[in-house]
Amino acid sequence: MPSKPTDITDDVPEVVVLRLPQYVRALGELFRQKVVVVSSQQLGIQLQMTPAQIRKDLSYFGRFGKQGRGYPVGYLLGELRQVLGLERKWNSCLVGVGRLGRAIINYPGFTPEGFNVVAAFDTAPSEIGETIGSLVVQPIVELERTIKEQDIRIGIVAVPATKAQEVIDQLVRCGVKAILNYAPTGPQVPEGVRVRNVDPILALQSMTYYLKSD
Repeated sequence: MPSKPTDITDDVPEVVVLRLPQYVRALGELFRQKVVVVSSQQLGIQLQMTPAQIRKDLSYFGRFGKQGRGYPVGYLLGELRQVLGLERKWNSCLVGVGRLGRAIINYPGFTPEGFNVVAAFDTAPSEIGETIGSLVVQPIVELERTIKEQDIRIGIVAVPATKAQEVIDQLVRCGVKAILNYAPTGPQVPEGVRVRNVDPILALQSMTYYLKSD
C-alpha cells in the first residue's frame, strides 16, 4: 500500500509546489478516462517532463507507487489534492472591477475548482454599489470587515500597476497571505505571504524570443 504523504515543510522547493497542479490536472483527466494505473514515463510524456523529475517531485510527499508498477491514478490524485488543500473550499475577494476585474468575476472556472469569489471592492464612486454577476461592489473601506466575516483567505488584485502595492499592503494588513496579482508589477510582501503574478505580456515577450529569427 502506498504510504501517506508527508507533512508539508519549507524543505519542498517552490518550483515543485508550482508543478503539483499540473500533476493534478493530468491525473484528473486520466481518472475521467478510467485509467487505473499510470507510470512516470506516461505522465512525463503527457506533461513534457522527465520520468526522473516526476518521481523526485512526488518523493517529497510520500511513496505513492511501486517500482515497475506505476501509480494508482485515483489514489495519487486524491493525495495530491489533499497536499494542495483542494479538498476544501477557499473564499477569495477581488480588488479592482475594471474590465479585467469584471472578467474575473464572471469567469465560470473558479467555483468548480473550489475557489469562490465572494466579495469585490473598488475605490471609484461610479463602481461602488454596482452589481457584477452575483456580487455588489463594496468600497475599499469595508475590506477588513468583509475579509473577517467571509473568512476570505485569498486576494485577487486587478488594479493599475500604480495602485497594486498599496492594495496588496492593505490585504496583508487584513491577514490575507495568498495573493493573485494581475497588475503588471512586482510587489513586495513580508515573509509568510505568497504572491503569484499573472502577466500575459511577459509570457508573450518570452515567446517572441523564439520567433525573432523567422
